[in-house]
Amino acid sequence: MRVVVTGAAGFIGSNIVKGLNARGIDNVIAVDDLTQGDKFRNLADLQIEDYVDADEFYGAFADGAFGKVEAVFHEGACSDTMESDGKYMMDNNYGVSCALFEACQQRGTRLLYASSAAVYGGSDSFRETPEFERPLNVYGYSKLLFDQRMRRECGKDFKRNKRQVAGFRYFNVYGPREQHKGRMASVAFHQFNQFEAAGKVKLFGEYGGYGPGEQKRDFIHVDDVVAVNFWFFDHPGKSGIFNLGTGRAQPFNDVATAVVNALGSESGLATATAAAKGLIEYIPFPEALRGKYQCYTLADLSALRAAGCDHEFADVTTGVTKYMAALATRD
Repeated sequence: MRVVVTGAAGFIGSNIVKGLNARGIDNVIAVDDLTQGDKFRNLADLQIEDYVDADEFYGAFADGAFGKVEAVFHEGACSDTMESDGKYMMDNNYGVSCALFEACQQRGTRLLYASSAAVYGGSDSFRETPEFERPLNVYGYSKLLFDQRMRRECGKDFKRNKRQVAGFRYFNVYGPREQHKGRMASVAFHQFNQFEAAGKVKLFGEYGGYGPGEQKRDFIHVDDVVAVNFWFFDHPGKSGIFNLGTGRAQPFNDVATAVVNALGSESGLATATAAAKGLIEYIPFPEALRGKYQCYTLADLSALRAAGCDHEFADVTTGVTKYMAALATRD
């Protein structure tokens, strides 16, 4: 069985390759752009059949250069929510994805692709229906437009597509293999480095009607993201667009407290105690993010559960503690 993973040297893509290897699947075509050369580290310990540069892959795949491909896990995209070059964003996230979908349908290949919770933007409800889709930046819009294209191409019930098409609206993903992401890495990753350097972590202060560190997100460990992708891989008759979060909205304070308790000399500290001890520092909310920032996200899992996926997700304390242990033992 041959499988393609785009964005294979990236955060979620490399974790999917790792998961495929754990299943005994190493006939993996890894697709990425290694202009940022240090991303190679995410592939160095994995088994792949071949690596193909993103500039070369999509046309070659449409022409059948890779023979029979069972499925494409399409994780390749520009994920920088602060990117202001709309043309680049739309070409990279929308245009490429549309061409890949058409090639998959022609070649009988299943497509499991990354969408984003950024499509909801300013909404306070997070269900996979148009009335709640209000992106705040061009990244969110690029993801939404492809979801809309899939609705038109596949039909409202996703029954018109020749092979499986499943899109996943990732919420706030954290976990191993995100070290290359710079400012777009998870808050947990940044706080690990902050604590290692200064013995404290930083959070945004009051903003959007929320107290310091009380903005809430649906934080999901990358292992759970991979598990749900694989559930759909194992159920090729299931298509559609699905939220992929935990179904819990937890404050950033919970992440910070989990980091402090995992790395500090004391454990079991409450948030207020950690802040009083100077282990959590609140900083002014950045002007550049005002009006572009989701203060609250919460994945509605109704569609995922209706599809039959009953995966149980880790909460912040469990997932972040596991992640801190992994970071502490890395080379």
